[in-house]
Amino acid sequence: MYEILAREDFSEVTFLLEVHYPLLARAARPGQFVIVMLHADGERIPLTIADYSVERGSFTLVVQAVGKTTNEMQQNCQVGSRLYAVVGPMGIPSHIGELNKVICVGGGLGVAPVYPQARALKERGAYVIGIVGFRNKDLIFWQEKFENVCDELIICTDDGSAGLKGLVTDGIKRAVDQHQDIDEVVAIGPPVMMKFCAEATRPHGIKTVVSLNPIMVDGTGMCGGCRVAVGGEMKFCCVDGPEFDAHQVDFDDLMNRLARFRPEEKQAYERWAQSDNCRLVQEEPNIH
Repeated sequence: MYEILAREDFSEVTFLLEVHYPLLARAARPGQFVIVMLHADGERIPLTIADYSVERGSFTLVVQAVGKTTNEMQQNCQVGSRLYAVVGPMGIPSHIGELNKVICVGGGLGVAPVYPQARALKERGAYVIGIVGFRNKDLIFWQEKFENVCDELIICTDDGSAGLKGLVTDGIKRAVDQHQDIDEVVAIGPPVMMKFCAEATRPHGIKTVVSLNPIMVDGTGMCGGCRVAVGGEMKFCCVDGPEFDAHQVDFDDLMNRLARFRPEEKQAYERWAQSDNCRLVQEEPNIH
């Protein structure tokens, strides 16, 4: 039912899929996610919506091939093929309030899902400072899209091959030094990145919101797999989030939970890589 209208490969492991689903495109809001199944026997995986278009009747995902299912999607999801199932939009949409000046931070794959928020904030009239981080210039994507919705854009690269040499936290420091009137920071990326973004803004008392990505099964609050500790209380990311106050999140607990099933994830990838369904030839497992 859910035809892939377009695909773009940003790197050897990162790729974009534009999926036809008019009803979801009309309902989607910044900050929400979907749960997808590649085929009838596949697992259900949550992916944050990176963009959506009512005119095209589509939504966009940016996926990183890190395990069995995402590698399988990278291999099989081509223009004209179809996803078996899509559920969404899910989660509480981002609160786009009457903010004057906001920093939107995206690190690595988190660059994609922070884009709808930057666009929505700009449309609401906010002054938007975008900070995006990559390992090197060859991995940069969507620069023009961000330039169209940001009043300022700071690109950070680990090796200094483009923009500011350093991490997104260095970009936050630069922006805060230049602007004393930041109302809010929105940060999306790997948990360790979001943790340090929270620590960068904490001394300044700047409200900071992060979008979390715990292990998730059903997406309705029934399984309890997506529990996160926020302010000393347990929350379900799927129904209470995915966005939370960064200064209240227990990131160490989140990272421990994410690592819980890594041996099983590696085994699942290796079984698939050795199966007749895999077209990979003598490649090392792409497990991080």
